[in-house]
Amino acid sequence: MTRTTCPYCGVGCGVIATPSAKGVRIAGDPEHPANRGRLCVKGTALGETLATGGRLLAPRTFGQEKGWGETLDLIAARFSAVIAEHGPDAVAFYVSGQLLTEDYYVANKLMKGFIGSANIDTNSRLCMASSVAGHRRAFGTDTVPGQYEDLEQADLVVLVGSNLAWCHPVLHQRLMAAKSARPGLKIVVIDPRRTATCEGADLHLPLAPGADAHLFNLLLAHLADTGRADPAFLRHVSGLEEALTAARTSTPETTGLDPADLQTFLDLWAATEKVVTVYSQGINQSETGTDKVNAILNCHLATGRIGRPGMGPFSVTGQPNAMGGREVGGLANMLACHLEIDNPAHRDAVATFWAAPKMAAKPGLKAVEMFRAVEEGRIKALWVMHSNPAVTMPEADRVARAIAGCDFTVVSDLWAETDTARLADVLLPATGWGEKSGTVTNSERCISRQRAFLPTPGQARPDWWALAQVAQRMGFSGFDWQGPAEIFDEYCALSGVAGALGSDFDISGLVGTDYDTLPPTHWPQAAQKGGRFFGTGQFHTPDRRARMIPVTARLPEPLGAAHPFRLNTGRIRDQWHTMTRTGQSPRLAAHLGEPFLELHPEDAARLSLAAADLAEVTNSHGRALLRVMISDRVAPGHPFAPMHWTGETAPSGRIDALVTARTDPVSGQPASKSAAVAIRPFKARWHGFAIARHDLQPGCDYWAKAPIPGGWRAELAGSKSPEDWALWAEDLMRLGPPALVVSDPAKGLHRFAFFDGDRLAGALFIAPGPVALSRSHLAASLGTADRSILAGLPETSRPDPGPTVCACLNVGLNTILRAIADQGLTSVEAIGQALGAGTNCGSCRPDLATLLSRPQHQEAAQ
Repeated sequence: MTRTTCPYCGVGCGVIATPSAKGVRIAGDPEHPANRGRLCVKGTALGETLATGGRLLAPRTFGQEKGWGETLDLIAARFSAVIAEHGPDAVAFYVSGQLLTEDYYVANKLMKGFIGSANIDTNSRLCMASSVAGHRRAFGTDTVPGQYEDLEQADLVVLVGSNLAWCHPVLHQRLMAAKSARPGLKIVVIDPRRTATCEGADLHLPLAPGADAHLFNLLLAHLADTGRADPAFLRHVSGLEEALTAARTSTPETTGLDPADLQTFLDLWAATEKVVTVYSQGINQSETGTDKVNAILNCHLATGRIGRPGMGPFSVTGQPNAMGGREVGGLANMLACHLEIDNPAHRDAVATFWAAPKMAAKPGLKAVEMFRAVEEGRIKALWVMHSNPAVTMPEADRVARAIAGCDFTVVSDLWAETDTARLADVLLPATGWGEKSGTVTNSERCISRQRAFLPTPGQARPDWWALAQVAQRMGFSGFDWQGPAEIFDEYCALSGVAGALGSDFDISGLVGTDYDTLPPTHWPQAAQKGGRFFGTGQFHTPDRRARMIPVTARLPEPLGAAHPFRLNTGRIRDQWHTMTRTGQSPRLAAHLGEPFLELHPEDAARLSLAAADLAEVTNSHGRALLRVMISDRVAPGHPFAPMHWTGETAPSGRIDALVTARTDPVSGQPASKSAAVAIRPFKARWHGFAIARHDLQPGCDYWAKAPIPGGWRAELAGSKSPEDWALWAEDLMRLGPPALVVSDPAKGLHRFAFFDGDRLAGALFIAPGPVALSRSHLAASLGTADRSILAGLPETSRPDPGPTVCACLNVGLNTILRAIADQGLTSVEAIGQALGAGTNCGSCRPDLATLLSRPQHQEAAQ
């Protein structure tokens, strides 16, 4: 049994992993303060994502396997040559919130202190940089003031731009448990979409997209006008009058809200002292994200509702170590331990501690700027670590072309077949979760250990080791650690230097700690601080006063006739980033198995799109084909699409190809939720669905694949029909001639079944429109002797469970609807007692509540 930490979102849940002959059993750690034994469905399924099949197991140089020594020599020589000829700013590292803190520390030390450039940035730039910038403007440092327990102690929790139920499920479960125990706790959700989080809220405010700063400006003015400002706390704050003057330029009409609902929110926030405002990507991923953050912080600073139990602004991060990356200086415009790269005293202190030969003197290139510099040839050597920017960066197609054209690219990853890895000159096999050891920091400043409990496959090595080896080969000293414990000790010691300079981040008390047994540890460690910051009015600005920032709120630019829709992007419940890990789990793929476009019914009608049709989404730099989902959860003109699919899983579903590379001028964070796009029906001549025991690589216009038990499933569509469907099917399936065939060419219907002996090895279904059949039944039939497979539906004696709703216990939509109707179920708890759905991780409880609210209960065909 090994205590470790989940590798997914910033909640940072504790996990107990127990390897056995049958695999790894995963359970929540009841002693970890973040989750107290709870896990979401992704965390519960971690044991299903640990297979090493397909892993990168040896270094590859220009497509050929090489030894580590030869490969490391090459990297060191190429980087050294570029630096010698073009200077240190001609090289760059693009790192990741998937790195452990020790990995981050080594990369930051090498780039900023020894190469002498600050061209190291992280994919966390895409998710929380605006929060960092807002904190620094207001507090003088990037400090999250509160702790998770504040959500449970508050009397009002405001969730703005945060689908907590899907993106941070365990934190949402803690909040909902607190509301159940104390019904007086009020929850307000501010989001243009009606998300799963709204199901547990007392009030949903469907804000006009981009109007967040206007709303909190109105709140600030309301607080001042109703006498809710705190004069005593405001002695520790500057800028109130300027902030109020700017706030009064916002008007209620800009919010798009019902006036009564708006007034209810303003009055509730004003009258409730214990308020926590939770915000996430809906705030950060904006051209004005930093201003939105400061508009929120202004309200808490004006009222003194910060740094005390049950109150404060709370940024929740999207990656397991986004916070650790912030602490260690993983961003291009920061130094380690919350020190400032623009501050000469800070630079000198770090340089002295590191004995650095050439300290970076200025901020480096942020993510979007970095890949633009790669495109323009100013960066000639690039090292990408545990990230997939050819998919996840805005204008992803352009970024992919830039990486392909870079003189020398190194990629460290677990997999050789990602969109980015395919573009690399050198691939380094890295260790993954369960194989590597180090620390991560979650959204409430809790440092937790990730511990290894699996053998290292092949020649995979930790990232810190690969970086240190390259540093030594470049002639640098100070990189001779024997393990991550020594790196952590050095990092803790540096934090003591930072603390002496006034930094809030000082964990020097952990120097010499027993690294192997280190328990989850919050900072600050001083007991008198109570784990929170700023309650006493002491900030980290030169005069120790907080800054209220005047925010002149702006709405997104109007849309033009050529691109009349504003595309919102985000995550879904059961998948993570680009699915290199979660994409291996059939259970997780069963919930939403292909990329989709969520459209309002009015938009769908105007575009002549029906549910399950394919939509072509375009703008000047990207194109995607997406399955249509019609829903009034989105506003007219504001469709939503998830960001998880890649060239490996659905090439035409790479949604960040459509996201424009516009960034916040302060934080450098891209605006990922407001791309202007055009939408039209994709005129497919045929649609298809396939299952097979082996991986499928269709060559048609649209395809999306997902794992099923014992094989794969794929959705297909094409604009041209093959001359011979049987031959096309045989070529696609690679299983020999089909054993069963049903074909009606006049109607465009073709069905093929392939057997290995008497066991079903694959099946293909073709129709002129979206194929209506039971996908769950077909997936379950793979490997059976079912000769009735081409019917596409189970026998009447075997009811179709329908699409998966509860992934933990594999409970389908139709099963739930039948139970509601037949048993008269009227609550989520009753569904749980009858079927088990919602009783494990709880992530599907909002979906169950939605099903109960349906006026009619109609079974789904797929």
